[in-house]
Amino acid sequence: MDRERRRKLLEITWKPDRQPHRTDIRQEEEKLCSQERSCSLDQEARELPQIKQEDEELCTNQEAETEQMKEEEEELSINRGEEQLVLESHHNADSSLKSVQRSVYAKVFKTVSQTKDEHTNKKPHTCETCGKTFSSNFHLVTHIRTHTGEKPFACKTCGKRFSRKFDVKAHARTHTGEKPYTCELCGQSFRRNYRLTVHMRRHTGEKPFACEFCRKSFSCNSNLKIHLRIHTGEKPHVCETCGKSFNRSGQLKIHLRNHTGEKPYSCKLCGKCFSSSSSLIGHMRTHTGEKPHCCNTCGKRFWQAVSLKIHTRSHTGEKPYSCQTCGKGFSSCDSLTVHTRTHTGEKPYSCNTCGKRFRQSSGLKSHMRTHKGERSYSCETCGKSFTKSVSLLLHRRTHRDKKSYTCSTCEERFICPLELDNHMRTHTGKKLYFCETCGKCFTHSSTLADHIRTHTGEKPYSCDTCGKEFSSTSHLKKHMIVHTGEKPYACELCGKSFTSSSYLKVHMRSHTGEKPYSCKMCGKGFSSKPPLIVHMRTHTGEKPYTCSSCGERFTYATVWKNHMRAHDSHTASS
Repeated sequence: MDRERRRKLLEITWKPDRQPHRTDIRQEEEKLCSQERSCSLDQEARELPQIKQEDEELCTNQEAETEQMKEEEEELSINRGEEQLVLESHHNADSSLKSVQRSVYAKVFKTVSQTKDEHTNKKPHTCETCGKTFSSNFHLVTHIRTHTGEKPFACKTCGKRFSRKFDVKAHARTHTGEKPYTCELCGQSFRRNYRLTVHMRRHTGEKPFACEFCRKSFSCNSNLKIHLRIHTGEKPHVCETCGKSFNRSGQLKIHLRNHTGEKPYSCKLCGKCFSSSSSLIGHMRTHTGEKPHCCNTCGKRFWQAVSLKIHTRSHTGEKPYSCQTCGKGFSSCDSLTVHTRTHTGEKPYSCNTCGKRFRQSSGLKSHMRTHKGERSYSCETCGKSFTKSVSLLLHRRTHRDKKSYTCSTCEERFICPLELDNHMRTHTGKKLYFCETCGKCFTHSSTLADHIRTHTGEKPYSCDTCGKEFSSTSHLKKHMIVHTGEKPYACELCGKSFTSSSYLKVHMRSHTGEKPYSCKMCGKGFSSKPPLIVHMRTHTGEKPYTCSSCGERFTYATVWKNHMRAHDSHTASS
């Protein structure tokens, strides 16, 4: 179309008495058309083995290249205003006419030269920074802006700046809502043509871009580039506030809202706000009950695709995330993050009421219910309520009397694997948690937390009746029985009652004759751990109890107390 306009312009420019020049230009035009057709046929023959490579460029750059060519044609073509200028200058002096002719010749042959480069695949213009080559200087200038950061084109509506003019045009459609590219199969519309091209691959199932490491395929080259960062470990998007890095710019954008507190997405039903649209979509399903993602193995359904993906690993046994400290594997990145805190001791979630800190936000939420007295989870059988859903789940098993997990050493049965794991440490003696102050080790992190308060003197739990304070909730519960006189744990064999389940458990061994704790020196067995500890002193000679009056040491607390009473009575008589 532009070629026809140039030819008409040349015909207008030259008078009939200068016919030979016009003939020369027409011959030049015809020769150009012939060369273009020849080059086009040759190019098509060469392009056949390169279809896959061109498809890759099409995914990320088709729209960009198309718009760039439009920009270039706008710069190189003669617009209607220039045509009018030539018509007016036709009546001017010969010198003015020659100037216009030279301008026309320069633009015509510049287009011819550039068209030849494009058809011959010549790329004579090279970027001095990265070495990338281009077929035209216009493309090179545009590319250089990616290094300099120059953005000369601004949106007239919002002021946002861009490095290319066609990016401004595409961005303007976000304000106007225009989506000129429509899928003929499903009717979905897009602002850019290359978005439509990528979308069409959803219908065709085409995924032309494959990862060279794991051979996973993608429909778009940009998605492949992001995927490759999983293998390379590259995280180019860094938070300036906390230094955390991300694979995608969108992830960084959502993360920044954690610092600013911005939550632009709100639920229309309950008003709850969220920092990302995906979180809002997942939340909306709690109202609708929709669970569109189904497990093909067990049929369990999920609100989010990522939850289904993690669940699927419970069937396959896949644990792609491993701890660099102990090597333990996990099925999700979040589980690994929480586990890592057991090594670092990090507890980022703190209670505003008592200052207690937690590794997980769910732990803090459950803890807050202890202050509010809220027990949201109730047993349908006995009506007992709990602050945690997992506590209710374990309690329900007591009604079913289903203890599926058995200790391989003593054959004691437990309701859940966590209880069995904790019990096994009594046999192995494994103590994973140690106090940094005194070096004492413990089998459970909760026991360590209670122990640390013996050093700090902290007693965050107080009795509502007498005001006495305690370092742990278990001590507070035992104390409360002093006021109530309650002994809720009764022996089914003899009817004797106890204030705690641990006392009942030890008492039951007097009926069964079970003695799970044995001395490593002489093999003597005991029904509970405290008698074993006292017995070990007969072998070690340890005497931990000292008389403050005469300095005499004792192995047993009862003997020491009797000795102290002898001093007291002697002092009283004198």
